[in-house]
Amino acid sequence: MHDNWLETIGVGIETRNIVAGLTYHVPASPNHRLGIHVGAPVNASCRCDGTHHRRVQSDGDIDIVPAGLDGEWQDDADCTILRLWVSPGLVRQAAEDLEIDPAKVVVLPQFQRRDPRIEHIAHAMATGLSPDMPSDRLYFESLAKALAIQLVQGASSLRADAVRQTLSPVQKRRLRDFIETNLDQDLSLGDLAKVAAISVSHLKVLFRRTFGMPPHQYVIQRRVERARTLLHQGTMPLSRIALEAGFAHQSHMAQSMKRILGVTPAALARMRK
Repeated sequence: MHDNWLETIGVGIETRNIVAGLTYHVPASPNHRLGIHVGAPVNASCRCDGTHHRRVQSDGDIDIVPAGLDGEWQDDADCTILRLWVSPGLVRQAAEDLEIDPAKVVVLPQFQRRDPRIEHIAHAMATGLSPDMPSDRLYFESLAKALAIQLVQGASSLRADAVRQTLSPVQKRRLRDFIETNLDQDLSLGDLAKVAAISVSHLKVLFRRTFGMPPHQYVIQRRVERARTLLHQGTMPLSRIALEAGFAHQSHMAQSMKRILGVTPAALARMRK
């Protein structure tokens, strides 16, 4: 299910174990690609865009290969690469929502780029694919939009006079009411954008500015609060409360509640007695 989500959202991610000494040819792709080095440093060789790079590749170093370019990579020791792809369409949409002319956004080849935000987004995506840390479509959409924005901002600059717009009071109220009414549904950024009558990428930027957090984080907090209310009522088993609050299952609710409230559902239930 996650793979289908990622394809429709416009991103992909995988962990690749690289064998020392082998030359890996990466053919040209219609998508922009990122490779993030994970772990101990290695001596690396790269041929891309007509140039040859030799360097010590360290944890967090990022290679960005724009759509249409191929390349060859070789490392002198076994290593791990977190590989991502991002569709040009997603990048164009992010540029438009940042009020940047997409025609002026050119993703150039970059090697050993250091970008803690991209690194954080990539690891969050990889963690979200783990069956032990279930994440929904809204979570991945938010991360995908954030990644596209980082690529845009790395290739262009926002206008110095750009207005720091937020959601209108009406949009904020409609979104808040919609989320509360549909907490038990599989919400997506597209659903929220329709309620606010704006594009998905624009919603992501304005939602964070207005609510102080990304949409997926806000939804999780509201689900935790819904679960806490149902727990205090004491009329449902924990498994039913998890579904009513919109969690994938009981352990997902427990993980979220522990992270946000610092206590587990079982502990809250004992306090009620």
